[in-house]
Amino acid sequence: MRKIIKVLALSAVTTVFLIGSFHKVYAHGGFGLMAKDTTLKSTPTLDTLQYDSLMKRLANGDKTGKWPVKNAPYPLPGAILPFNRVVAYYGNMYSKNMGILGEYAPDVMMAKLKTEVKNWEAADPNTPVIPALHYICITAQADAGRNGLHSLRMPSAQIDKVLAMAKKIDALVFLDIQVGYSNVKTELPLLEKYLRMPNVHFGIDPEFSMKEGSVPGKRIGTFDADDINYVTEYLSGLVKKYNLPPKVFVIHRFTKRMVTNYKDIKLRNEVQVVMDMDGWGGPDLKKGTYKYFIAQEPVQFTGFKLFYKNDIKNVPHRMLTPKEVLDLKPSPIYIQYQ
Repeated sequence: MRKIIKVLALSAVTTVFLIGSFHKVYAHGGFGLMAKDTTLKSTPTLDTLQYDSLMKRLANGDKTGKWPVKNAPYPLPGAILPFNRVVAYYGNMYSKNMGILGEYAPDVMMAKLKTEVKNWEAADPNTPVIPALHYICITAQADAGRNGLHSLRMPSAQIDKVLAMAKKIDALVFLDIQVGYSNVKTELPLLEKYLRMPNVHFGIDPEFSMKEGSVPGKRIGTFDADDINYVTEYLSGLVKKYNLPPKVFVIHRFTKRMVTNYKDIKLRNEVQVVMDMDGWGGPDLKKGTYKYFIAQEPVQFTGFKLFYKNDIKNVPHRMLTPKEVLDLKPSPIYIQYQ
């Protein structure tokens, strides 16, 4: 994490502020040693000048006037974005076909993730990279199941396993939901015991929100700004209640209909919203999808998904390189591999 240091010297006590963390440095001066701790209790602050500079850098020379997003609130201190880039491995522990997170044995998977982190650090040395495990904790199902909701909740033991893996490499964890016939108001509160943890963040996949009653996988689903605003309000409440750093909230998207009324999405300083380009295909197709459904409908931050298998199916049979992704306008700050 890039660390901008501000020092406030008050007689015998020096307090040091770091973006994303808080440290105290004691300098005993004329007062001598004291019988009790009289250290000044101070609150970390956000370096807004650095934040603005980094957001302008992410805009990457955008000429549309859409980026950086106007009138967006500053995040609370401790915010991950834009001070860091997140590189995540996506999937489910029960399936080798849903993403790399569940495709390999944990040690092999995490070694691969570390390699990707190094690749992104080399591509953009000015932005620290944080690894993440993006776990699908509710999966959409073709079968309606006992509850008729076309979705299946993963057991807590599996989420705990992902948390344990993440701890080994100081990674973030994203809990992602595919609601099927259910909805975010039902599913999100069930995850509160995890989301109250400072390193756990959240994601939703509109593709599998089947509001019109279609079977998941047969049609592409949708979420509205109202659904998204419910999530940001709920996460904001957790941040306030448990005194947490801002939550990162990832929304997958690769069609216009997947997110409706984007202009009505409410931004809050407790939540950092990432619109993640989730489509697969060749380089030109992915760039076009990003341009029309992410860059042209700005919310706050952008993400980009890379598919190890699907992206190489068609000519020219290759994935976009980190440099090519960083050249997009705006540059994605959240990167996901499936």
